[in-house]
Amino acid sequence: MNTDELKKIAEGLIETTELAGAKSIELQKKGLKITTKPDGSPVSNGDLEVNMLLTKKIEKLTPSIPVVSEETVDLKKKNTFSTYWLIDPIDGTKEYIAGKDDYTLNAGLIINKIPVVGIIGVPKKNKLFYSYGKNNSFMNYKNNTVKLNCKKKTPNKEIRALTNELNPSKDILNKLKEFGVTSYKKLSCSYKYCVIATGEFDLYADKVKANEWDDAAGQAIAENAGAIVTTLDGKFFKYGKENYRNPTILIKRSNNLDA
Repeated sequence: MNTDELKKIAEGLIETTELAGAKSIELQKKGLKITTKPDGSPVSNGDLEVNMLLTKKIEKLTPSIPVVSEETVDLKKKNTFSTYWLIDPIDGTKEYIAGKDDYTLNAGLIINKIPVVGIIGVPKKNKLFYSYGKNNSFMNYKNNTVKLNCKKKTPNKEIRALTNELNPSKDILNKLKEFGVTSYKKLSCSYKYCVIATGEFDLYADKVKANEWDDAAGQAIAENAGAIVTTLDGKFFKYGKENYRNPTILIKRSNNLDA
């Protein structure tokens, strides 16, 4: 696909993602219906409603491309796709159920095992992020569209990081020290990719191996804004893994975190 085709797909998902975000807030206010998935994790009627809205629109936009969603995937079957959609309708379900703001709506298009298109809604912050190729990452906020380029917004001589836990492991603390991190906070949902793309944070490090749908949309947005996404030991990786499991994750705003 060329850039114009990717742009049409990404922009075609914006309205639906915004509507799905509004629906997630509406259901949250009404009181969510919670059930437990076979793996023991919670799922709400909000997750399922958002999944239905996003899937329906994506299938209309790209009818020939398969859709893999966290809420409908059969993990007993091996992934054989190299070009496919990954949906995480609500990343941060526990936070969503608890009534918090830090949850996101996610859809990422993988082409030849690389995240190319990404869209992330952050409904309770009234923000939406999307991307459709190199140098084409954007944020919609307060009726304005801002192009993202990972330009540093943190104060000089400060390197601010994000982690998956309030009390990171020794391995993660050592990784933060390696990059001269001066402060860190917890942010586990995909919003971490967005705030690195905006330049508000410099680094994210995590040894927990997430599923592909947790990272696809965010990786497309961050990388297309200029960030570098690798494993903790600096290796690039591709999607299309049989079990949908990603390796450890390191997100750098740039190779020079001081500038």
